[in-house]
Amino acid sequence: MVKVEPWVDDVIDALRDTMMEANPTCRIEIRDFGVFEVKVTKAKPKARNPKTNEVIYVPEHRKTHFKPSKMLKDFLRQPLEESYEEA
Repeated sequence: MVKVEPWVDDVIDALRDTMMEANPTCRIEIRDFGVFEVKVTKAKPKARNPKTNEVIYVPEHRKTHFKPSKMLKDFLRQPLEESYEEA
């Protein structure tokens, strides 16, 4: 029996390292699964803290984004079975 856990951990580590080294953006596509991206956000000079209503400056930064493949989206959009909804 082959253990896949170390292999999966290595793949996830490689994805994380690639995304962390993005300068400033990157795109990683896994066919029939989806696309991981690192994107740059725009600076927001007049953002508002909803708790204190204070106007603050939010500098530009990077964010992650995942877009599922068409196959994955179609699968997730299927209605759930009635027996699953009752649980």
